Amino acid sequence: MIKIRQFIHSFGWPRIIIGLFLLSLFILAPFFNVNVATSISDTIVRFGQNGLMVLAMVPMIHSGCGLNFGLPLGIIAGLLGGTLAIEFNFVGPVSFLMAILLATPFAVLFGWGYGKLLNKVKGSEMMIATYVGFSSVAFMCMMWLLLPYDSPTMVWGYAGTGLRTTISTEGFYLHVLTNFLKFRLGETLMVPTGMLLFFALIAFFMWAFLHTKRGTAMTAVGSNPVFARASGIDIDKTRTLSVIMSTWLGAIGILVYQQSFGFIQLYMGPFYMALPAVSAILIGGASVNKASIVNVIVGTFLFQGIVTMTPSVMNSMIHTDMSEVIRIVVSNGMILYALTRKSEATR
Repeated sequence: MIKIRQFIHSFGWPRIIIGLFLLSLFILAPFFNVNVATSISDTIVRFGQNGLMVLAMVPMIHSGCGLNFGLPLGIIAGLLGGTLAIEFNFVGPVSFLMAILLATPFAVLFGWGYGKLLNKVKGSEMMIATYVGFSSVAFMCMMWLLLPYDSPTMVWGYAGTGLRTTISTEGFYLHVLTNFLKFRLGETLMVPTGMLLFFALIAFFMWAFLHTKRGTAMTAVGSNPVFARASGIDIDKTRTLSVIMSTWLGAIGILVYQQSFGFIQLYMGPFYMALPAVSAILIGGASVNKASIVNVIVGTFLFQGIVTMTPSVMNSMIHTDMSEVIRIVVSNGMILYALTRKSEATR
């Protein structure tokens, strides 16, 4: 009983309840003719798609900048990298690699400016980050029409200028990670090995960085700025570095999402993408000043699992196609729940 209580205390009742609810959906699925193997496969794929964008929350949380509601800024850097890779007509794995390389300078530049702004508004980072994210998306709605792209696969056909709302990645970097070393268990359960390995690699580098001298300094800045300053740590530079890292992870995350999803979504596409990532890491057990790789993994799996399973099971139960309505209700309900759970923790 003592071990059980310790497990409940460390894992947390919210995660246990959500985990049991997800397990009950998997148990109920066969009784309503929902293919469990397909649902598990979809959950794994969605985990790989969204994992890096949830991981992008970790650096800023560690440095005391709070939850990164400005994630759309990093996503925009990734969109610029992806569209430029298509503009220069790179194909296959080279296209994905070039998208990352082309997105990196934008992510560093945007993250540096974003970090400088957050250093000026200490104590109100999350509110300002929300405005940064929303305003950057609105600004880019104009820029997608004005930037001098001329690839026939991306520009509007009737005008020859301005990017389309949705751009296919087919023929460029579609499924370059998803299909790498993928395998099937049975006829329906597909495991996107390459996408999971890529997430594991980036997560390992993040874990290793947090255990370096610079990473320890970042954690010290977030947990006790006075002690960090007395230890000779440059607080503003450390916070700026964390914002640059978070922005870069957001850029890489959206590229991983695009290669799996099959489309680049511009204009208002990135507008609300920060909210599921924030919710996932909070559901995983993180707080506004403490997060770990385990929180990322657990939170992403629980959030994406419920968003995947609930519409399928509910549709079969009520015999009505309300999947989109149910998905919106469930996803926004989990976002609302997660945001009410945000609290501070000691390290």
